[in-house]
Amino acid sequence: MISPPQLLTDPFLQLPTKNSVRVVWFTEFAGDKHLVFYGEKLDQSSVAKTRKLSRTREDQLSRVANQTENGQIFQQPVKREIWRHEAEVTDLTPNVRIPYQVTSIREDGEKVSSAVFTLAPSPKPGTALKILLTSDHQLKPMTAANLQKVVETVGRVDGVWFAGDLVNVPDRASEWFDDNRGNALFPGLQGRANYEIEYNGVKAIYTGGKIIQNAPMFTCIGNHEVMGRYARTKSLDSEFNDTIPREVAEKLYGEDSLKDNSFNTLTYEEIFTLPESKASGKTYYAVTFGDVRLVVLYITNMWRHPQLNSERKGRYIEPVKDFQNPENWGYGQLIYEPIFKGSQQYNWLQQELNSDEFKKAKYKVVMFHHPPHTLGDNIVPAYTNPLTIIERDNEENIKAVRYEYPKNADYIIGDLIPLLEAAKVQLVFYGHSHLWNRFVSDRGMHFLETSNVGNSYGAAWGERKRDIPTNYPENYTRIGDPNGLEPVIPNISPLLGEDGKPLPYIASNEITVFSIFDTKKGTISSYRFDTRKPDSEVVKFDEFVIGDW
Repeated sequence: MISPPQLLTDPFLQLPTKNSVRVVWFTEFAGDKHLVFYGEKLDQSSVAKTRKLSRTREDQLSRVANQTENGQIFQQPVKREIWRHEAEVTDLTPNVRIPYQVTSIREDGEKVSSAVFTLAPSPKPGTALKILLTSDHQLKPMTAANLQKVVETVGRVDGVWFAGDLVNVPDRASEWFDDNRGNALFPGLQGRANYEIEYNGVKAIYTGGKIIQNAPMFTCIGNHEVMGRYARTKSLDSEFNDTIPREVAEKLYGEDSLKDNSFNTLTYEEIFTLPESKASGKTYYAVTFGDVRLVVLYITNMWRHPQLNSERKGRYIEPVKDFQNPENWGYGQLIYEPIFKGSQQYNWLQQELNSDEFKKAKYKVVMFHHPPHTLGDNIVPAYTNPLTIIERDNEENIKAVRYEYPKNADYIIGDLIPLLEAAKVQLVFYGHSHLWNRFVSDRGMHFLETSNVGNSYGAAWGERKRDIPTNYPENYTRIGDPNGLEPVIPNISPLLGEDGKPLPYIASNEITVFSIFDTKKGTISSYRFDTRKPDSEVVKFDEFVIGDW
């Protein structure tokens, strides 16, 4: 007997314009027809365009169906066929929400429909909006609780800004759709998660929040949206880590298929519909949403292990076993898309910051992944192209391959931030270090990192120091923000350290944080929830206002 058809996701909203919005959903069957029904009586319809994702796979580390850590179904990467459906709903009235529902019809005529949600086009200037600021979900333990508390605390949000690292391995399909632990990306953002947290014998199950069915999401690329060289290794994790610079790939393999032989964001780009340009595709863009001009940049690099004695490809060294085989080198924390002065992205940004759309916006916000200021570990070394140092003995044999990152060559601090300050950007929003902290520059530009949903690596503050190399040429900052700003202590209800003094951060694997941008008031409010106490209240612990300089 053939099972009835199912939707792999609920529908979600993408790319709103003044009078339209896209509706996207996924199935594991191609189908005969896929439609969106909309209007007060659901009596209007739009036919979806369908395409198959080209790189989605599962492997021995997938947690899908009945596969667990102890019982493997897949022994190597295996193609998983998933179809994406997208319909455009047009002739909409600004600031008017209407019901919608999607239906997918299988080849045998069997149908499956979603629940009814609401959609609207891009809001008009002057509209009061509540926007969720989030990042670094990566199937972390507190994500479902975090998103559930968003909805319980503020109700329906009008948009989601996601500062990168949506999943861990972007070509692993189950991380997006149906990881059997119950905390894949889409279930969390659609209120379909099923994740249990237990503390001292007290259990609580969290379902996430019904968020993106009713609100568009704008995302940026983090290091976990980037896959490495295609199909050279026996696991998707290894493939994810197998990135090399484009220029190295061209020397090794020629100009053909550089994305397959260096790194790519194909699955990320196939999943999301985002503003596009000839220069950048979907990788960096700008969009107006109500009173906000949001500029999204592609600023991230390959995360490598910081230890000097690692047998893996390191942040600072190559392992001895690979000295004679440069094809296997990791090439340090390579930057995926340049942002230095004169680069294509920098020149595009200059044009955007000088555009009428940007200058006229009430709020000017820039979002990217890598932190310009943080107490987290991932800010070191400097954000610059690694300098390759090859040491040889008297017989020209390689005795060391190491990488240096001159602090005075940091592209974010030296090139990008002065450009944003000159354009009077009010807020720079980012992630990457799995904590909450914020900063304010001398000129009044706000910096916010609000990415604490679990698997925090701590903050370089007090007695806790960064994991940085010793006996190494570069002297990296062990405590505080390496780029010179003092963190702001939360101004409503800060957590206290063991010494009873307020902490300027939250870096916890039990207390989760989310932030809401209220465009009516110009406030950005941050909330925390202690997952050890399921019946406890959500606490607003910080709030600040962005406005004209």
